[in-house]
Amino acid sequence: MYAMNFDITIGPFRLTTLESVVVTRSVENLADTATITLPGAVCSYAPELETMLGEGDPVCIRLGYDARGQELPVEFEGFVSRIGREEGAVKIRCEDGIYRFRRDLKNAVLASVSVKELLEHVLRELGGLELSCDYDFKYDRFAIYETTGFDVLKKVQEETRANIYLRGTTLHVHPQYAETGRRVICDSAVNIERSDLRYREAGKQKLIVAVEGTDAKGRTVKVTRGTPGGDKFTLKLPGVSDRTTLERRAEEELHIRDYTGYEGSFTGWLVPRIEPADVVELRDADHEYRTGKYYVVAVETTFSAEGGSRKTTIGKKLG
Repeated sequence: MYAMNFDITIGPFRLTTLESVVVTRSVENLADTATITLPGAVCSYAPELETMLGEGDPVCIRLGYDARGQELPVEFEGFVSRIGREEGAVKIRCEDGIYRFRRDLKNAVLASVSVKELLEHVLRELGGLELSCDYDFKYDRFAIYETTGFDVLKKVQEETRANIYLRGTTLHVHPQYAETGRRVICDSAVNIERSDLRYREAGKQKLIVAVEGTDAKGRTVKVTRGTPGGDKFTLKLPGVSDRTTLERRAEEELHIRDYTGYEGSFTGWLVPRIEPADVVELRDADHEYRTGKYYVVAVETTFSAEGGSRKTTIGKKLG
C-alpha cells in the first residue's frame, strides 16, 4: 500500500507538520496559487513563525506517494504572498512566479500596440525576463497608470483569454488550445472517484457572442457572431477598435463554447498526475461513443490526512 508523504520548503525551512495543502492551477487564472494550512497547535507560535517567514520567501511543494522512496514530484513552486491566522489555524498563501510581476510600473500611454509589443515594454522595465508570445491582438491605446506588471498581465489575460504563464525566466503568452501537454487516460471504472461531468451536443444550445470595442474617441465598435436568438455572451474590450481583432476574439469564444462532448469536472487521486493544458482521454465502457480527448482547463490538488485528490475541470473536446 502506498504511503502519502510531503516535502515542503519555505525559505530555508522544511515543514515537519501539516494540516492540508490546496494547489490551484488554471489556464484561466493568471497565477497558480497554493494555500498551506498548519495545525491549530502551531497558532501559539504564529508570531515567531511570521518573524522567521515573510512575503516573497521561495516555496517548493512536493506531494505524492513515497512507498518506494523515490523523490516526490513538484506540485508547486512560487513565493509566499501572505501569512496569517484564519479560523484557528495558520495559513500560508502562495503565488507562482507571476508574483515577480507585482512591481509598480512607470506611467505610460502606448498607441497602436500589439500584445507582444505591450508585454515587451513591461518586461524591459522589470528586467531579467524574456517573452515568448504568438498571440495576435492589437490595442488602439493602452494606458499604464499607477499600476503593476501583474495588473497589466491580468487585463491582457481577461480580455484575450490567452494562456499566460512564467516558465523559468520566460513569460509565455499563447492562445488557449494552441499548446497542449501530456496525454492522460482517465477511466470511470479505474481512476475516477467522483464525476460531475455532463454530456452536451453542439447546435442544440444556440449561442451568440457580441464583442464590443471602443476607438480613440470612445465610439463603440461591435462585432457579433453566432446564431440569432441564442444565449448571448458579451465581451467588452476597451481600447480595441480593429475589426479583425474583434472578429477573431468572437470566433475564439464560439469555438470554446460550442462542441459535442463532456463539460464539467471529475475527481481522482494524485496518480495519474494531471496539469492544465494536458489532454485527458475520458473513457466510459458503458457509453463508448462518449470516449474522447479533452483539454484540461484547471486542476485543484488537495492533500491532507484524509487523502490526496485532484479535481480536474475540462474544456473543449479535442478529438
